[in-house]
Amino acid sequence: MTPIRPRRSALYMPGSNVRALEKARTLAADTLIFDLEDAVAPDMKVSARERVCDAVRSGYGSREVVVRINALDTPWGEADLIAVASAAPDAVLVPKVSSAETLVAIGTRLRRFGAPERTRVWAMIETPLAILEARSIASAAHDVDTRLSCFVMGTNDLAKDTRTRLLSGRAAMMPWLMTALAAARAYGIDILDGVYNALSDEEGFRAECEQGRDWGFDGKTLIHPNQIETANTVFAPTPAEVESARAIIAAFERPENAHKGAVAVDGRMVERLHAEMAKRVLALAAAIGERGF
Repeated sequence: MTPIRPRRSALYMPGSNVRALEKARTLAADTLIFDLEDAVAPDMKVSARERVCDAVRSGYGSREVVVRINALDTPWGEADLIAVASAAPDAVLVPKVSSAETLVAIGTRLRRFGAPERTRVWAMIETPLAILEARSIASAAHDVDTRLSCFVMGTNDLAKDTRTRLLSGRAAMMPWLMTALAAARAYGIDILDGVYNALSDEEGFRAECEQGRDWGFDGKTLIHPNQIETANTVFAPTPAEVESARAIIAAFERPENAHKGAVAVDGRMVERLHAEMAKRVLALAAAIGERGF
């Protein structure tokens, strides 16, 4: 099994905010996304880029560090990529990806600019065209030069471009979210759910985290540190799920079940596919335990 990296909570942090970059060292987020795009005003783009790259080089412990650059067709995108390649974060988050060709262009530049192989590429799926092209975009992961390893849903931009209302339950958004999720899973990459905008609505936030977890997302993107604890809890296996996973694996390891395709565990029939799912639950739980938060 490919090593699992927990991505329960992925917190956006504005690259122009010095205090936020420093505070990030104390937060229990699995992933930190330092933003050079939407959260930074045009006259602050250059200074934010320098500040973020310095912060990336200084390290953030076991936290995964990702930098969201400006798109290549903006005045800042190419310079962002050159600087970020040198800083070597865990990943570069590319906004408004609507075709696989964009990822090829990013991957080619990362190699040319000397980015280490461990620096991966994440793609924002946030336009109607990206949804229509989700399979093609995800298939770029099979081209090692693109470095694609994760989709990030941009639900606010999707709502803007489609004129969809972001209502409780996200009924209108569900087909697009699930289309992107199916594409990601088909090509073996992770996918993170979009942000929740109502900071004071803790109950609504938890419900949306639970919805995203149940739909199959690996974690949720966040806009405030107060959302971290809930996301970490919801997207982690529960003690009951860990116990059940251990029981399933133990059942198939018994000599009398060595050649069976299905066995009874705690009053229900489970197949070997459930054993594979159980192994992932235990691997995720172990990876979270190693984080220490």
